[in-house]
Amino acid sequence: MSDGMVNAASSASANNPVPLVMLRKSLDLQAQSTLSLLQAIPQPVSVNPVHLGQNVDVKA
Repeated sequence: MSDGMVNAASSASANNPVPLVMLRKSLDLQAQSTLSLLQAIPQPVSVNPVHLGQNVDVKA
C-alpha cells in the first residue's frame, strides 16, 4: 500500500468519503491476491514412510 493512499484516506472529510472507499477496495484486492497466492502453493509431499517421524527419542 502506498503512502499516498494512506495520506489521502486520512485527510478525507465527512463530505468526501471516496478516499476511504478507495483504500478499503485496495485492501480488499490485496487480501484476495494474497489468499489466491497462498492457495496456489503446492502442498509438500512426504517421501518418508508413514511410520517415520511420529516419535521423538528423548533418551539419546
